[in-house]
Amino acid sequence: MIDVTIKGAGVLGLCVATEIISRGGNVTMIDPNGAPGPHTCSWWAGGMLAPFCEGESAEEPVVRLGQKAAEWWEKHGADITHNGSLVVAQGRDIKELNRFGRKTTAFKEIDADTISELEPDLAGRYRKALYFKDEAHLAPRSALTVLHDGLVNAGVQIQTEAATDNNSMVIDCTGLAAQSSLKDLRGVKGEMLILHCPELDLKRPIRLLHPRIPLYIVPRGDGVYMLGATMIETGERTRITARSMLEMLTAAYALHPSFGEAEILEIGVDARPAFPDNLPKIRKINDVIYANGLYRHGYLLAPSVAGQIAEYLFDGKKPEFSDNVRNEAKNEHFA
Repeated sequence: MIDVTIKGAGVLGLCVATEIISRGGNVTMIDPNGAPGPHTCSWWAGGMLAPFCEGESAEEPVVRLGQKAAEWWEKHGADITHNGSLVVAQGRDIKELNRFGRKTTAFKEIDADTISELEPDLAGRYRKALYFKDEAHLAPRSALTVLHDGLVNAGVQIQTEAATDNNSMVIDCTGLAAQSSLKDLRGVKGEMLILHCPELDLKRPIRLLHPRIPLYIVPRGDGVYMLGATMIETGERTRITARSMLEMLTAAYALHPSFGEAEILEIGVDARPAFPDNLPKIRKINDVIYANGLYRHGYLLAPSVAGQIAEYLFDGKKPEFSDNVRNEAKNEHFA
């Protein structure tokens, strides 16, 4: 039996543990903060399983591997909403919509009548939109809880202190906490809001394009919406700026004036771990496997990264995201 110790109980650590347990492995999990919660950046995610939309700025593996995410989450008990994604722009920003369409695939350009059929609350507000019907979304906190509960039912407990058994393979999924070992890992700050706006009943994630302040809004049900998210090149994780809040709320109001009367339920801030190319890496350093760098694609790519690690451990298959960095002085490479 394969024995592994997984450090970090965020979305990636939980996905890796789930994959290994499903193949008959033995897992010990360590996270000083315990079960998933506000201490992990995956707690504050949008939960959009939108590989085709992400293709606007992401590399090809994000689009290709991200298409498998919804099925994986559904298989492991998460509640997935398959309503697609809608991308809109105001009249003055229609060039942004055209640019988005040129950089993406698997969408249908729809007119005002079809927009009103899909989202009655947006009727008459937009002349055209891009509809990505094969995309989906989930509620991140519920998804984390489902994985955590599944692991607990399988006998896995999250320990808050380091284990004394040094015979198991160590897989580090600690995000920015691994920067001392992963020197090229950086933080990209994200700020988000959760609003209660019962006057609206949006059915799917909406992306409002703008040259300066693009916005996405993800419905959580019962009139609750997640607004996100900024991308600021800093590892600072503790405060939202007045500018960011103003710009997100202004964009939400531009999408629909009802957001002007919404109640702010939560403000979230954290930093996403990212490598220079914004793709994840599976890197082996001194017999520790580091899985990191999900950037803004946590729920989209964590299943694929986890599957690649499991295939390496059980089948000896080299991961697609393996990182062949070599530094003989530090024995830094992926075998």
